[in-house]
Amino acid sequence: MNDIVSLLPALLGGIVLGILFFGGLWLTIRKGIHSKRPTLLFLSSLIVRLVIVVLGFYYIGANSWLRILVCLAGFLIARVVITRITIKDKQAEVKWINKENDEN
Repeated sequence: MNDIVSLLPALLGGIVLGILFFGGLWLTIRKGIHSKRPTLLFLSSLIVRLVIVVLGFYYIGANSWLRILVCLAGFLIARVVITRITIKDKQAEVKWINKENDEN
């Protein structure tokens, strides 16, 4: 029982890291669609999100493979939650322009 309680902070830390990573990805995509320089936005967002997650895993793991594994489980739980939340979000429908129809 004591072992499970000691792993709860690692699980919660993984969930927080997952929310930061996948929530940041979702925000980046929403902003990147309308950005004048999407490459810079996507690349800088990727680097920042990766640095946060790698440092978070390093700090939370504390040289324990079990804590890292539990942190990864929390990270994946957050991925599922963020994915379900963002699927429900109504995205703007992309309207494709067909040039053949415009000319006729």
